[in-house]
Formats: sequence, C-alpha cells, structure tokens
Amino acid sequence: MDPHVLKSLNAAKRAREAAVIVTDLNDGRDRMVRAGDHVAGELGEAIGKALKSGKSGIAEAEGREFFLNVHVPPARMVIIGAVHISQALAPMARMAGFDVTVIDPRTAFATPERFEDSDLVADWPEDVLKDRPLDYFTALVAVTHDPKIDDYPLISALKTGCFYVGALGSRKTHGRRVERLKEAGLSEQTIGRIAAPIGLPIGAASPAEIAVSVLAQVIEALRTRDLPVRDADEGAAA
Repeated sequence: MDPHVLKSLNAAKRAREAAVIVTDLNDGRDRMVRAGDHVAGELGEAIGKALKSGKSGIAEAEGREFFLNVHVPPARMVIIGAVHISQALAPMARMAGFDVTVIDPRTAFATPERFEDSDLVADWPEDVLKDRPLDYFTALVAVTHDPKIDDYPLISALKTGCFYVGALGSRKTHGRRVERLKEAGLSEQTIGRIAAPIGLPIGAASPAEIAVSVLAQVIEALRTRDLPVRDADEGAAA
C-alpha cells in the first residue's frame, strides 16, 4: 500500500471515520475514499454499497476491476443512565458486538457491583463526552428520566449524527423533552430522529424485555443506515 494512503487510513481509524481503500486491479494503484466523499458513476455506487454492508470485495465499474477494502469503525453504544434497563442492555449489546459505555453521575447507581465487566463512568455526560465524543457509528440510549442528565447527550447525539438516538419516557414526557430541545435550537426535523418511546413496540414490560426491544431497534438502525450526513442546520456537535 502506498505510504501516503496508509497514513491517511490510520488517521481515519483514529478519528473513527469509515473509509475504503480502492485498488485498481488493472494497474495496482490505490487510493482512499472516506464515507461521504463524492465518487461519480458505477464506482461511486459500488463504494457506497460496500460502506453500507461493511464487506470488502471486488467490484466492476467503467470496464475495470477494483478491490474495495472496507474499514468501518466498530459500532458503539453509549447508555446514559445506570438503571435496571441498562443492567440488562449492556451485556446483551456486548454479546451483539457493540462496544458499550454506561454513563451516570449518580454514584448510588453507577457501581461496579451493578455493572460487572462494563465500561462504567460515574460522571456527568457533558464532561465524559468532551474526551470521548459521540460519532456517526454510535448509538445513544438515554434512560434516566432526568433532563439534567439526558438532555445534553441527546442534543450532542443529534448534532453529531449518531446512527441511533433513543430516549425512555412516555409520550407526555417526550412532549416536554421536545419543547426543551426546541428551546436549545434544534429543529423539529432533527428532534424527530429520536426514537421515543424507546424500543420496538413488542409490548415489553420488564427491564429485560425493554432492553431486548431497544437492542433490536438499535440493530435495525445499524443495518439500514445510510452514509454519514451531518444536519446542515445544527453545525458541529456540542
């Protein structure tokens, strides 16, 4: 691989950006294409499909053959709230292949005993996310019922373009949440990306059943997502 291409790929990996190394099998030349870069014609369509599937392979375009080596960051799930649902959801999500982080400033809830083997951070989300920012390949699950804890990461997730944003709460609770997020400057269209009530409608009742419905909804969003697109009206992440 060309040293410049390798350097660019390593930089993309550090930034958790999806990229494809496109190698022309006719002459051996390669280049890197980041998700969201415009590539015209059949090759662009093939690159888009490869990024969405996450699978490498050979593609034919414009009468030539290319090998598309896909590099997609591992999907993350950031759970806001060390509650009973989170205790069930965190191990389920890890089994499904997600890198999972649980954040909750309430030390009575965020204890190692309740979240054994979990990446648990007992601090305010706004402080944690400064050093561990959200990105397109992250699912944000907010389940504290407390606006002081949930609202900041929800706003950050929507601005960043997380592939999934979900929040626990009744329709009445979510209605109040919508008004707060509007006051924070988010558009109705952007706020409409929040899955609320959270989870697929399977009639879940217990914390474990709710966790199953949430994980299923997150997986659905992961497997049907499009290429990263930042909301033009929101700007950079908070």
